[in-house]
Amino acid sequence: MKALVIDDERLARKELMKLLEAHPSIEVVGEAANADEAEKMIEELNPDLLFLDIQMPGRTGFQLLESLDSVPMVVFTTAYDQYALKAFEVNALDYVLKPVVPERLSEAVHKVMEKERAKTGRANEKKLGLEDQVFVKDGERCWFVSLSAVRMFESDGNYIKVYFDNNKPMIHKSLNALDEKLDERAFFRASRKHIVNLSWVEGIEPWFNGGLMVRLKGGDKVEVSRRQAAKFKDMMSL
Repeated sequence: MKALVIDDERLARKELMKLLEAHPSIEVVGEAANADEAEKMIEELNPDLLFLDIQMPGRTGFQLLESLDSVPMVVFTTAYDQYALKAFEVNALDYVLKPVVPERLSEAVHKVMEKERAKTGRANEKKLGLEDQVFVKDGERCWFVSLSAVRMFESDGNYIKVYFDNNKPMIHKSLNALDEKLDERAFFRASRKHIVNLSWVEGIEPWFNGGLMVRLKGGDKVEVSRRQAAKFKDMMSL
């Protein structure tokens, strides 16, 4: 597993990287001193795991995660225990207090590897594609809808808005969890807020900061973030 160590204290980074040498299943591919450096490295190196400090100059560790389209697994390493609840609200795998001791780090690595095994198992399961039908319930109303008719999913807080026909029901689910279940050959994660059905794409045009604007049949428009634009172009090209 490729890991990135993010901490504004150089000695803390070096100490953690030294301790991680005892865990050959994890390869540290880079280190960053702040959120801006980390964001660039995440884009370039695509790590599986972040060892992430919370309090750093500029943006915090939480603010870094909010800026990412797709979030790797996260183990927070911090000197402060008051952020533990919020850490698990953003689905962190563990919360390790500094100074990091070998035994506590081993526990965190064990959790990471268990999660990775579970993820590999899910990857071998059949993903939901255009031929599948799903049950959607919003309050008293229910639908049994073919995924081929769903043009996009939009994140709205802790809910997802499902766009099909003239309906936009809300389901209680995270976009990350849904993204794992959908066949990536049929559905594309355009940004932190949107997943689009590729069969509904009608037009593409350049947009701000290297991003793209995608037009769907029926008129909906969805912005593809700069980070996802190159991947989208590859998928939609011969």
